[in-house]
Amino acid sequence: MQTFTHYFLHFGFIFFIAFLIDRNNIKQNYLILLASMLVDLDHLLANPIFDPNRCSINFHILHTYWAWGLYFLVAILAKNKMIKTFAIGLSFHLFTDAIDCLWSYNWDFKVLL
Repeated sequence: MQTFTHYFLHFGFIFFIAFLIDRNNIKQNYLILLASMLVDLDHLLANPIFDPNRCSINFHILHTYWAWGLYFLVAILAKNKMIKTFAIGLSFHLFTDAIDCLWSYNWDFKVLL
């Protein structure tokens, strides 16, 4: 159920977010939100690249709290709609990864520190 939830949030729920952003441009917004998954390229810098027991939050460079704060700030302040949408996607991506970390560690919030 955890894996399903994780991937549903990454790929399915963003359709709902795309609708909320602008119902007249759902496809474009969905593709921009989908492109925000490129944030996971920072996993290529880790050794091993994939570790099912590792929490991405605050481990990978683009998954740090500093980066998350920047994404959130851009989502609020950006005037350009595409940049704003991309930043929303980045913020939601990290939120999804945080939920996954909490689930993996039995909702022990210390894992996020």
